Amino acid sequence: MKEVFADIVTIGDEILYGQILDTNSQWISQQLDDLGIKVRRKYSISDKSELIKEAVKESLEKCQLVLITGGLGPTKDDLTKHALAECFGMSLELNHSALEDVEDIFKRMGKELTEINRQQAFLPKGSVKITNERGTAPGMWFDIDKKVVVSMPGVPFEMKAMMTKTVLPKIKQKFTLPVILHQVIRTIGIGESWLSEKIARWEDALPNHLALAYLPGRNQVRLRLTGVGDDRETLKSEMDEEIAKLLPTIQQFVYGFGDLEIEEAVGELLRTRELTIATAESCTGGFLSHKLTSISGSSDYYLGSVIAYHNSIKQQELKVSPKTLEKHGAVSEEVAKEMAEGVRKKLKVDIGISTTGIAGPDGGTEEKPVGTVWMAISFGGKLYSQKIQSPGTRLLNIEYSAIKALDFIRQTLNEG
Repeated sequence: MKEVFADIVTIGDEILYGQILDTNSQWISQQLDDLGIKVRRKYSISDKSELIKEAVKESLEKCQLVLITGGLGPTKDDLTKHALAECFGMSLELNHSALEDVEDIFKRMGKELTEINRQQAFLPKGSVKITNERGTAPGMWFDIDKKVVVSMPGVPFEMKAMMTKTVLPKIKQKFTLPVILHQVIRTIGIGESWLSEKIARWEDALPNHLALAYLPGRNQVRLRLTGVGDDRETLKSEMDEEIAKLLPTIQQFVYGFGDLEIEEAVGELLRTRELTIATAESCTGGFLSHKLTSISGSSDYYLGSVIAYHNSIKQQELKVSPKTLEKHGAVSEEVAKEMAEGVRKKLKVDIGISTTGIAGPDGGTEEKPVGTVWMAISFGGKLYSQKIQSPGTRLLNIEYSAIKALDFIRQTLNEG
């Protein structure tokens, strides 16, 4: 089946100046992906007629579908309608249906229709009006040599309503679309390059209609397998088989699939095993607790925390020995273990986990540079410890440490 490609063009100087964020192209991309349409390119251009015409002509050379947002308002800088009319050699004419829509909007607002708003009812002759139920600017659908150009308002809630009710159904009628499926494998604790080497043989053996993408994050890499085919069930079955071949190679690094976050995976492990947990945090300052409690229902397993930032709190609340602090320093394996044991006993939970380190940018030494973090877990009568070296700024170090701590919990539960 022939693939259908699309370009998305957003028009507006305010986007280029960074005054507003372009959320339209992201949302449109998701909708097209669900239909089986591949977005080839998305880009923003200025409110200039020549640029609009140039962009549309260039996109039509490569794509069957061009979706445009922005530049349809009533003011002089809204040039999209005029540019498209010139591009396709069409004159503007009064669209009576569009005029009725605009008149109805002004009547409902209790206002008199102005001439400038009346001009919005003039559309390129040969285009098909797309009703805007949430604004005064109608959209336009152009059939151009078996290809389609759609122009919509830049206001997101107007565009989304127009896309959902009219544009997407018309696209499905217009094109014979393939099936595109994505399956995401969530990994943690292994870098992108190491993961790539580990699964290279499997990746090289994938059939041509299946493609793998690496989506790295902080201490995590998402593997996105994308398949293109004619039948959804057949394609899904084939992708499931390929993933089943892959998993034995990387099982120790896989914590879930799809949109599952590591804190959700850890929470489900704790809930399934009916275990409770508490945190003793120094350098992460409560961020680990935040991650654990960001999940609905976390009160099933999470009981509380001691933010033992100052050494005096480590001693008073967690019973960390002054001698241990004096001999090894707050950032040490020994202190981390006593913190974990202390919070487990204090809050009477099954698992106590601690973090103590140097978030930076100050406080580092040659022996313990910025980013040095010790963490420990007290569980099942045993103490487990782990040292990491975070690579970033203060906030990145805090976030990275919390994610590593979550993976430390996962590893400990899976091994215990």
